[in-house]
Amino acid sequence: MYFVFSHPMYYNRKIALHTLGCKLNFSETSAIGRILVEKGFQKVEFGDVADYYIINTCSVTQNADKETRQIVRSALRTNPDAKVIIVGCYAQLKPEEIAQIPGVNLVLGANEKFKINEYIEQLEEQQQPLVIAGDISEVGFYSEAYSYGERTRSFLKVQDGCDYFCSFCTIPLARGKSRSTSIEQTLITARKVALTGVKEIVLTGVNIGDYGKTADGNERTGENLFQLVQQLEKIEEVERWRISSIEPNLLTNDIISFVANSDKFMPHFHIPLQSGSDKILKLMRRKYLRKLYKDRIEFIKKMMPHACIGVDVIVGFPGETHEQFLETYNFINDLDVSYLHVFTYSERANTRALNISPIVPQVERKERNKMLRILSEKKKRKFYAEHLNTERKALFESENDSGIMYGFTDNYIKVAMPYNEQLVNTIQTVNLTKVSDFGYINGLIPALQNSVA
Repeated sequence: MYFVFSHPMYYNRKIALHTLGCKLNFSETSAIGRILVEKGFQKVEFGDVADYYIINTCSVTQNADKETRQIVRSALRTNPDAKVIIVGCYAQLKPEEIAQIPGVNLVLGANEKFKINEYIEQLEEQQQPLVIAGDISEVGFYSEAYSYGERTRSFLKVQDGCDYFCSFCTIPLARGKSRSTSIEQTLITARKVALTGVKEIVLTGVNIGDYGKTADGNERTGENLFQLVQQLEKIEEVERWRISSIEPNLLTNDIISFVANSDKFMPHFHIPLQSGSDKILKLMRRKYLRKLYKDRIEFIKKMMPHACIGVDVIVGFPGETHEQFLETYNFINDLDVSYLHVFTYSERANTRALNISPIVPQVERKERNKMLRILSEKKKRKFYAEHLNTERKALFESENDSGIMYGFTDNYIKVAMPYNEQLVNTIQTVNLTKVSDFGYINGLIPALQNSVA
């Protein structure tokens, strides 16, 4: 038993948190929430009345900036007297711009967001928005984080920052150098997560394949991601692990082979491509060309024919001709991949891509995005169809969608079943019976003998 000593002024003060962006942001939002709950705050849903609304922002695309403004307005409609706090990548990149959003009271940068409890105290007497965002070069520490609250899975942060400086990306400016903690400390955190009862942990970070740099990002520790996953496999309390997005040049054959022979690491990879044109990849300052990417996909499928492979791709990058887009389209079409995440290029301040021409018209960017999204649906449906009338193990979630519940197989196929509370947070062997038009496969558990109609 332990006691949490809370500040008396925060008893009954309510906080609500909202996350924009990636899985890493979700893990850090959860960590910020735990810091404040330990200080005596009461956590409520974002749609409820709260005293403080905390928005963890993303700034990968221009739409993320606009969405931040919309969420601020939404919070203040719920409680016009609330204090609004903005953290995350957008807060680090454009703190003064955010401070101009009506209703924002506090903006915290990357170096300050995990000290949020210290800065909240200053808001009571503050009349003007308070902006505390140091230079990103000053970030010299690593903060552990993991998501908690969903019973089935948790996102575990294992790495932060990036040293790549791709020409379209602001993440290094928002999060600083690539850095991580030791394998020993990561295992301690992972065991802490395991005690929450989740069945699956997803490893997340900005560039997790670069795992093994010191907390200040200045040198390597001698440890790497392959060594980490080998040690995580040994934690008995965790039944499932997934590796989230990983750069193709850092996804080694050793890691692929390990996953292929693992009982716990799922046969599911998400590998950014961004373009299927070598010329565009060079303009993007990526660390690989299409041959390396193709080799990675082929090796995965050789080792795990049933593996699910997701792909990130950007359309409308400056200088991308129609022929180069078709090169990307045909390259992906020929790859044995399972789905795409398609992003329309948007101009970001302080990136090298701004100096590249010609600019692709917006109407053309949208058309290319549409073509790849249609290709993604075809890829996904083909992947699902290949698994019809087979058995896979699925972890079921708690959502009750009008009498239907969903689960994900080891190879990331979404399965639908009639809702049964006893199946929540359990792993079941499921017969995959029919591909639905709604993005899932109908499932049948033989012991229950029922499925979605």
